[in-house]
Amino acid sequence: MLAQLRNPPGGRNARIMLLALAVDRTGSGLWAASSVLYLTFVTHLSAQRIGVLLGVAGVAGIAGSPLAGRLAGRFPVRGLLIGCHLLRLVTLGLVLVCTGFDALLPVVTVTYLGDRAAKTLEMLFATRVAGERRAAYQALSRSAANAGYGVGAGLAAIGLAVGTTGAYRVLILGNALSFVVAAVLVWRTGEPAGSAVEVARSGGAAPAAPVPDGRAPARRSSPWRDRGYLKFALLDIPMNLDDSVLAVGLPLWLVNRTSAPHALVPAFLVINTVLVVVLQLSVSKRAEGPRRATRAVLLYGVLMFVCCGLLAAATRGGAWVAGAVLLAAALLVTLAELMRSVSSWELAVLLAPQDARAAYLGVAGMSQSIQKSAGPPLLTGVVMAAGPVGWLVLGAAVAGLAVVQRRACVRRLGIGSPRSEDAATLTVR
Repeated sequence: MLAQLRNPPGGRNARIMLLALAVDRTGSGLWAASSVLYLTFVTHLSAQRIGVLLGVAGVAGIAGSPLAGRLAGRFPVRGLLIGCHLLRLVTLGLVLVCTGFDALLPVVTVTYLGDRAAKTLEMLFATRVAGERRAAYQALSRSAANAGYGVGAGLAAIGLAVGTTGAYRVLILGNALSFVVAAVLVWRTGEPAGSAVEVARSGGAAPAAPVPDGRAPARRSSPWRDRGYLKFALLDIPMNLDDSVLAVGLPLWLVNRTSAPHALVPAFLVINTVLVVVLQLSVSKRAEGPRRATRAVLLYGVLMFVCCGLLAAATRGGAWVAGAVLLAAALLVTLAELMRSVSSWELAVLLAPQDARAAYLGVAGMSQSIQKSAGPPLLTGVVMAAGPVGWLVLGAAVAGLAVVQRRACVRRLGIGSPRSEDAATLTVR
């Protein structure tokens, strides 16, 4: 992995962008670990108002992905990404001077909007600089992001241990500083080529065949009118539930419904962070191309089904048995995340037509944002309220939807047809 980081797919531009991403995520780790406490002890918001504030901001952030995708079809990705970093720099600075709920709501909302837009632009950058090795680049980016996030959370722990108003403000300023450094690093890159780039597609689907009268097939210019792609994006929402299961489901289930030691809760995040950093690159190699990516979707469903089964079983047995079962569930949900992170992104690229890839990827990016808003209340209000049966139903539903998702992708990509066997490249804009 270290060798790949020194010479990643995309060369110098990719190497600088990976560093910028790691710096950005270090700041995100500072914010994630300190934001709720800052809003509680510095701005003196109630728990209910904090929930509303972050919930509204999360919903608004959903628009960041399609907005970024649409703008990237008209303006340089590099400039837009720098703009996102600077926008968040300004809004985070305003967080430090705003104390009331009414003032913080638009400021935090715009921050989340810029955050989701930046993530989509990073994905678009990767599709243009990494070419046929975009899955490897995605793996490196996730390893760098998780490492940065872990460093940020560790630094935040120092500030939280101090616990003063000044310490909280320093953590927020640290996040703001990360945006400055990230913007400077992105500025040092070159704009990814917007012209066509040949991307090898081993075992991939064929380019669209001409219609019977010999005319070229009409291109879809808008993802909002492409029912097949919208179906993919819609089904991709439950394919992101591993995030909420890890961050919300596992710890709350341990505390409220099992006898496992509460000290195991941090171990879930440790397992996740370490495995993602160590295994993401090797997993990505097994999910490159349409055939492997669609198989990874099916494997995701299997892993999530078994994970949910373990969560249902964790209510039985003693404390250490329950703890071992929950640790195994954390391992499985992390493996599911590794599969999803590569296959979801790879399929989002492969399924998008060449002439409007930026707009399509912007729509695909909404799936993760929607899950982040809808996933936690689904788990707490429905799944966990139903007890062990709720987990079994959730696991079966995700596994079933994974089968539907795989079949839909296979049909759209034309995998297995004679024409697809002869196709070797795809023109990517």
